[in-house]
Amino acid sequence: MCKTLFLLTLNLNCRLFSQVLQSHYSSCCFILSLLIIIFHVGTTDENLDRGNWSSNTDYLLSLIGSAVGLGNVWRFPYLAYKNGGGAFLIPYTIMLAFVGLPLFFLECSFGQFASLGPVSVWKAVPIMQGVGVTMVLVSTLVATYYNCIIGYSIYYLFASFQFPLPWSDCFEWSDENCSKQPKEYCNITSANGSFVLVNSTWLNDNNATCEGSNIFSISVQSPSEQYWDKVALRRSSGLDESGGVIWHLALCLLLAWIIVGAALFKGIKSSGKLVYFTAIFPYVVLIILLIRGVTLEGAREGIEYYIGTHSDISKLSDAEVWKDAATQIFFSLGTACGGLVALSSYNKFNNNCYSDAIVVCVTNCATSVFAGFAIFSVLGHIAYISHKPVSEVAQSGFGLAFIVYPEALSKLPISPLWSILFFFMLLTLGIDSQFALIGKNVVSTSLIHHGSAVLELVGIIYIYGGNRFIKDIEMMIGKKNCYFWLWWRACWFFFSPCLLTIILVWSLVTFSAPSYGTIPYPVWGTVLGWLMLAFCIIWIPIFAVFTFAKTKGGIFERFRQICSPTPDWGPYLECHRGERYKNQESLQRIQQSKQNENDLSVVYANDMLMISSPNCD
Repeated sequence: MCKTLFLLTLNLNCRLFSQVLQSHYSSCCFILSLLIIIFHVGTTDENLDRGNWSSNTDYLLSLIGSAVGLGNVWRFPYLAYKNGGGAFLIPYTIMLAFVGLPLFFLECSFGQFASLGPVSVWKAVPIMQGVGVTMVLVSTLVATYYNCIIGYSIYYLFASFQFPLPWSDCFEWSDENCSKQPKEYCNITSANGSFVLVNSTWLNDNNATCEGSNIFSISVQSPSEQYWDKVALRRSSGLDESGGVIWHLALCLLLAWIIVGAALFKGIKSSGKLVYFTAIFPYVVLIILLIRGVTLEGAREGIEYYIGTHSDISKLSDAEVWKDAATQIFFSLGTACGGLVALSSYNKFNNNCYSDAIVVCVTNCATSVFAGFAIFSVLGHIAYISHKPVSEVAQSGFGLAFIVYPEALSKLPISPLWSILFFFMLLTLGIDSQFALIGKNVVSTSLIHHGSAVLELVGIIYIYGGNRFIKDIEMMIGKKNCYFWLWWRACWFFFSPCLLTIILVWSLVTFSAPSYGTIPYPVWGTVLGWLMLAFCIIWIPIFAVFTFAKTKGGIFERFRQICSPTPDWGPYLECHRGERYKNQESLQRIQQSKQNENDLSVVYANDMLMISSPNCD
């Protein structure tokens, strides 16, 4: 049967070739389809139509690369520190076990079973096809935003090839508020009145003293902070002031898109090889930074704040801590975003996606904890040399990656080397995790993620049928005893949907207007964010209504049909359909329907979009 599929594929391309002679548009489709066949499908592929990963290692590293992203480095360590240190690992592990891992395994199995992307895979439950469309739209929007972060990393990487580092001191671009040290003032009353001394320099030179009540400090900005605002971003006063094009960032953004496009030029065949470097290199850099960090003065104090004696178990009574743990799991693993389905759809049918899911989830969480030691050891050092508590230097997101950590690296010997390693690591993490979501966008997309996850579970477990889905998985990984499925049934049927619903409601209730640092977004900016949110989710009811309308029969018959799998649902290849799916449509009709519904190039482009943006970290 698999050989028959190959002959049908050749026949499909012969028909495409005949259409080339008729129109230029068709010729473009043919050329793109031919390139896909040449570059995307290998001679050892099981699925000659879509292609497969060259090896399971390619797939595993791609999953690890998509899961381990910037959020592991700049978000998790700060969340752990803010939410009780070591105590935060308790809700984090619980959310991983009850929500993260079950959803991860479910999505990998779903995509691998049907060998279809995040939209087409909903042939299993046609009424829920809008969920797949929502995932693709969210992937598109956030991938665009996330590539900007890659562009920032490229700019700082280029800027690191100079000595001294441009943010190591207050150079010509700085203003009077720039200072490497806190500025202290002392009011001294004299016969002529009072005058001010800066940084007590005059006092030291004249062996004078100042009473504590007369000493006060003024707010200053570090060189790295001013460099980020004035040089890198050239930040305006707010959204109301757009400003001009920042050409150095525009060119870096263009380079970021070129890199991502080049990595996917040959589809999974090229990205599957590139990931050997991009997935492993960040671990090398983290180990180097950790070794260097723990040898610095003050490193121990930073680690104590992160996950040591400063841990606060009482934080577990705060509901916000549990929400942060669940949100971090979602953003890091990339569940409910479509990327896992797309990546897994290129697996061979009998790949053990169960063990892959466990390996990736454990690796991802271990990396988050490990990265925290590398980050906070350096933050402890900068707190030590600046005579500040760690709490005053600890930040997350952009503040950590482009202000605090670069400032710390600039104080080390051979600072350009450390800076190059750090920003090149961010670049590789970004390429691997194109869909990672860091912090908040204009309106928190966690609302979409949690909502999509709930609908995904409802569609697969309650409408399609949890028991049917388990039998589908056993067709791939082999028959398992009933005890094997006890935990997965409990999570899929009860724990995961309940926890996700609670978190979704809690996120809506506690939602607050977004801001950039201390600057709140204008009302129109928040409204624009909600409109983007609505644009993504509106397709769920639209597709449900459209599917219902085009189905024939009475009301109840229509509902029955749109809640049941389509006739061509099941394993992609006839040789894998087995007894359970042998009475469904023939392979020829499957191929014909796929050709009529989606041009091959469009299907491939949609899947490549999901692969290029596989993470929500």
